Amino acid sequence: MSKAQLVITAVVVEARPVAEVAAAYGVHRGWIYKLLARYRAEGDAAFEPRSRRPRSSPTATSPEVVDLVLRLRKDLTGQGLDAGPHTLCWHLAEHHQVSISAATVSRILTRHGQVVPEPKKRPKSSYLRFQAEFPNQMWQTDFTHYRLATGSSTGRDVEILNFLDDHSRLLLACVAFPRVTGPAVVATFRAAIDRHSIPASVLSDNGMVFTTRFAGGRNKRGRGGNTRNGFESELARHRVVQKNSSPNHPQTCGKVERFHQTLKKWLRAQHDQPATIAQLQALLDTFRAYYNQQRPHRALGRRTPIAAYLARPRATPSASGALAVEPDTRIRRDRVDPSGVVTLRYHGRLHHIGIGRTHARTHILLLIVDRDIRVINEHTGELLRELVLDPTRDYQPHSQPRTAKRPNP
Repeated sequence: MSKAQLVITAVVVEARPVAEVAAAYGVHRGWIYKLLARYRAEGDAAFEPRSRRPRSSPTATSPEVVDLVLRLRKDLTGQGLDAGPHTLCWHLAEHHQVSISAATVSRILTRHGQVVPEPKKRPKSSYLRFQAEFPNQMWQTDFTHYRLATGSSTGRDVEILNFLDDHSRLLLACVAFPRVTGPAVVATFRAAIDRHSIPASVLSDNGMVFTTRFAGGRNKRGRGGNTRNGFESELARHRVVQKNSSPNHPQTCGKVERFHQTLKKWLRAQHDQPATIAQLQALLDTFRAYYNQQRPHRALGRRTPIAAYLARPRATPSASGALAVEPDTRIRRDRVDPSGVVTLRYHGRLHHIGIGRTHARTHILLLIVDRDIRVINEHTGELLRELVLDPTRDYQPHSQPRTAKRPNP
């Protein structure tokens, strides 16, 4: 018997005072009066458990937004693209002007059976994550297997060779071969440096097309050996530092390994599966353009790889082995804010440059050569400010002299 039935029995059958029953059962008198009224109106149905759901939920997500989330999830998944909560939030805000949290999207997906539990999946917090500080500071390379459509005269397993920038995730090269060989790696690397300049280092696994260090070639420090392969020789010729993962430890090349999953997921979702290498290469070129220029990347703060690649100066090889970085040379259009300040990002850190309130809302050109900055009125050509950026200070005061001593890097 429930407490509600005991209370009603005590009041109705035993005719005990409400105050006495409330004290005996440790409940509020108001609750007993409500229970009595419900019992007189409904009879024994008053003892059934009642929903605690509120009568109205004014802040609940509208059915239209829920339908939009589910439709986006289905569309993106059908195209072989990422469709997690954070990606869906980006698409909702960017293309539909709908702003909701990733937690809300996650609850919607879970409620509608769109999430498959993976209790054995290793949590991301268990990985030690690293990222190069500059573009071209390190490239990752590897190849993966892919099977052409069956039933064709050339239906067979082929291999796809990829080069990925570690800092920006920019897909530098994505080329299909019947079989990845040493000369194919060298040719693809040369084409990549023709487009993106020479990197400071390259990271790969220990495949024979990348290194011969376990086959009597170069020693552990990367210096000469009699059986150095073509790729090792090409890196040495350009003074590029060669790095290799530990044996049986693919997590070292985790970015390019994870990229292979993204690529294959997209390929599997295509309606016309490639039957020849030429058809596969056409798909790879389409994917590379989308991946670099349109797909927001969560690890990059929802920027595209090309935006992250162009946002910072590129690293270059150095004869001494120390990291060398190209000077940051660019021209940027901006407008002075109402407080007379303009912002500039240098090496990933945001700095505020004082221009003066008299120039508030003025359209300007920023001429940037590393830390030397000139601020020019875009319409009149007047030089508003010239300075050497102090990277140790968030705010560059307007009184800072042009001949300020450069701080030590």
